[in-house]
Amino acid sequence: MHLQDVVVAAGFWIGTLLPVAYLPVFVVGIESTTMLSVFFGLLLLNCLALVVGHGYSRTGTH
Repeated sequence: MHLQDVVVAAGFWIGTLLPVAYLPVFVVGIESTTMLSVFFGLLLLNCLALVVGHGYSRTGTH
């Protein structure tokens, strides 16, 4: 397994599981600039991870 395959797989799984981190933000509420920044940071990280992990294939073939 090459480093690129590991990065793509990590991107896929982070992009898939990261939305769970949105729940505490929504529970606490987005009432401050800090929480809004946290929310947008998570959203940006999620989008980046999905772009990086887009080519993930469990079988390892592309």
